[in-house]
Amino acid sequence: MKKILVVVDMQKDFIDGALGTPEAVAIVPHVVKKIKTYQEAGDAIYFTLDTHNEDYLNTQEGKNLPVPHCIKGTKGWALHPDIAALARVLQGHTATPITFEKGIFGGEELAHKLRDEIQGLENVEIELVGLCTDICVLSNAILFKTYMPEACIKVDGAGCAGVTPQSHTNALDAMKMCQIQINS
Repeated sequence: MKKILVVVDMQKDFIDGALGTPEAVAIVPHVVKKIKTYQEAGDAIYFTLDTHNEDYLNTQEGKNLPVPHCIKGTKGWALHPDIAALARVLQGHTATPITFEKGIFGGEELAHKLRDEIQGLENVEIELVGLCTDICVLSNAILFKTYMPEACIKVDGAGCAGVTPQSHTNALDAMKMCQIQINS
C-alpha cells in the first residue's frame, strides 16, 4: 500500500497568529506525532502553505476575510517551528519538493503531483491533517477525491481544527458525504 500524508497550512497565522484559535494550538502535538509516524514508516509527506502577497486585501478572499494572514515572508506565513523542523529533515532526504505554496484554498499543483505519483497504483491512501478543517482541509480533500477518485482519501479529525468547533464538525460531516473517510 502506498501511503501519503498531506499536512495542510500548519502555519503560525492559523495556529496562534492573526487567525489562530485554541483548537489549532491544541492539535500541534497530534500533527507532529502523525508526521513522525509517517516518517518512521518511510511514507511520503507533503506540506501546503497558504500564501498571500501584500495586496491580499484587494483579492476576492481578502474582501471576504479582511484579515491579512500568511503574507509570504512574514513570521505568520512560516510553518509552526516543530513542524518546520520535521519538514527540513524530510526535505534533506529528497530532491523532490515537499512543500507547496497555494494562493487559494485547494492546492492544484499538489493534486497534480499526487495524481502523477500514484498513477498505475491500485492501493493508495492519502491522509490529511491541518488547518482549517472547514476551508483548506475540506477543499484539498475534495480536490484530491476529484483528481484521484479511486484513492482512499482520509482526514484525521483529531489532527485538524476549524474556524470554530461547530464548523470543524460540519466540515467533517460534509467530507463523509463525499466518501472521504474520517478518523478521529
